[in-house]
Amino acid sequence: MITLDLQADEPIYAQVKNQIIAGIAKKEFLPGEGLPSVRALAADLGINLHTVNKAYQQLKQEGFILIHRQKGVVINPEGVPQADNAYRERLYATLHPLIAESVCRGVGKEEFLMLCSEIYSEFTNGKDEN
Repeated sequence: MITLDLQADEPIYAQVKNQIIAGIAKKEFLPGEGLPSVRALAADLGINLHTVNKAYQQLKQEGFILIHRQKGVVINPEGVPQADNAYRERLYATLHPLIAESVCRGVGKEEFLMLCSEIYSEFTNGKDEN
C-alpha cells in the first residue's frame, strides 16, 4: 500500500500523506473505506506513530480523511472537497517555483506540459478530465 524511501529528501510524513492522496486519486482507496489505525500503519511501515499521526492530521485538515473514535480512519465518504480559490492559490504557489526552476534548467514549455500530462494521466487512466 505505502512504500517509503528513507533516503529521500522528502519527509516521511509527507511520503505517507502523498501516497494516500495518490491512492485516492487512482481510486485505490474509495470513499468510506477504512485505513489502518495510526499504530497499525506505523508498525507496518516501521516508523514512529507520531509520523503517521502527522500525515493523518494533515489529510484530515485537507478533507481527505475523517477520523472517528469508533470507526477509526476512513476516506472521506463524501469525497474530497473540490478545489476552491484557496486551493488554487496554493497550487499556483507550489507550481511557480517549479516552473521557474524548469525554465532556468532549460526545460521547454512543451516538455514541461508533456510531463504534467503524463503525470495527470497516471491518476485518470488516460482520460482527459477538466
